[in-house]
Amino acid sequence: MPSKEEKQRRKSLREGVEQRERTQALASMPISVADLKALFDFVDNKLEEIGCNHTTRHTLAFLEQHRLGKDRIIAWLAEYGGFCDCEVIANVEEKWNEIIGGHHA
Repeated sequence: MPSKEEKQRRKSLREGVEQRERTQALASMPISVADLKALFDFVDNKLEEIGCNHTTRHTLAFLEQHRLGKDRIIAWLAEYGGFCDCEVIANVEEKWNEIIGGHHA
């Protein structure tokens, strides 16, 4: 059984790795944290109003309205399972809330 000091050392190492991964993930984002949160809110509201037609029409509308790099951001969202608007909310928002939840824009 590991000692109390060894458990603390392991916990500290794990936290360091998690922080580095979070920093790398944030640095690789093709959209700001504020814009990403606004995108999630916009798409979520549109889905409640209109629903999902299994495309990224609401996501694209937001990106166009805000003059953000559509192709790069759509590809990035797809990397996290966001192939349509409802998946942007179900998959991407869930994953990225873990990362950006405590991050202030």
